[in-house]
Amino acid sequence: MALTARIRTRDGWAVSHAVVTVADMTGTQVLRAEADTEGAVRDDTVLAPGAYTVIVTAVGYAPVASSALVTASGRAEVGAVTLARQGGTELPPPGPWTIDPVHSSVGAVAQHLGISSVRGRFTEFGGSIEIAPDDITKSRVEAVIRAASIDTGNGMRDTHLRSADFLDVEKYPELTYRSAGLTQAGPDRWTVRGELSMRGIVRPVDLDLAYLGTGADPWGGTRAAFRATAELHRDDFAMNYNQVLQAGIAAIGTTLRIELDIQAVQGDALPAL
Repeated sequence: MALTARIRTRDGWAVSHAVVTVADMTGTQVLRAEADTEGAVRDDTVLAPGAYTVIVTAVGYAPVASSALVTASGRAEVGAVTLARQGGTELPPPGPWTIDPVHSSVGAVAQHLGISSVRGRFTEFGGSIEIAPDDITKSRVEAVIRAASIDTGNGMRDTHLRSADFLDVEKYPELTYRSAGLTQAGPDRWTVRGELSMRGIVRPVDLDLAYLGTGADPWGGTRAAFRATAELHRDDFAMNYNQVLQAGIAAIGTTLRIELDIQAVQGDALPAL
């Protein structure tokens, strides 16, 4: 092959949609090649000996330019080229990811008596993430939560939360979340715009998302970790029950803070362990 290169992210993942352009010293394009699914570029166009400029581009990444010297053999071995996400923020490799509920948590925090907090979590949930290869803003997430799996560590309170005063699990057994878009909110943060369906009511809910990294797991798979928070107002979902104390303080705050710690496994299904 006359031209060979390997295009990778900072985490070492292949950039399958990268394009390599080679120009001579006059600025004239003499070769253009696309990476394969493994991020490898191979082209058999023979180049005249001399100096060239190699430019590597990919949607969502900052372009990289370097010099290359073609010898009498007509070969240009560019080697490994590392692309950085525009804005400096890396994301997992594109494709499907499946949320692992065993190593994830979906929690909620409510104010109690105006002076402290009560924490709860849902123990049964699942979902999927799709990282778009060409335009990261088109990535998607969907999740389903079993409403009756709420657990605050107090059986009487959990029974009340499952009742029609709050989650009404008999009539609405599931909470669902579907994203509608993704925008960068800072050097290491993203805003996921989506809709939450709870008690048969659909409301827009934004997630403040941080990507924590990607790595191999002990079972031969690849995992990505995320942390996200959101704020909900109970009255947006017709959960208006409250008990007002003599001092005029509500027993339960009207605002809920949602805290998500998510591990996702690469692929469209969880592995059989």
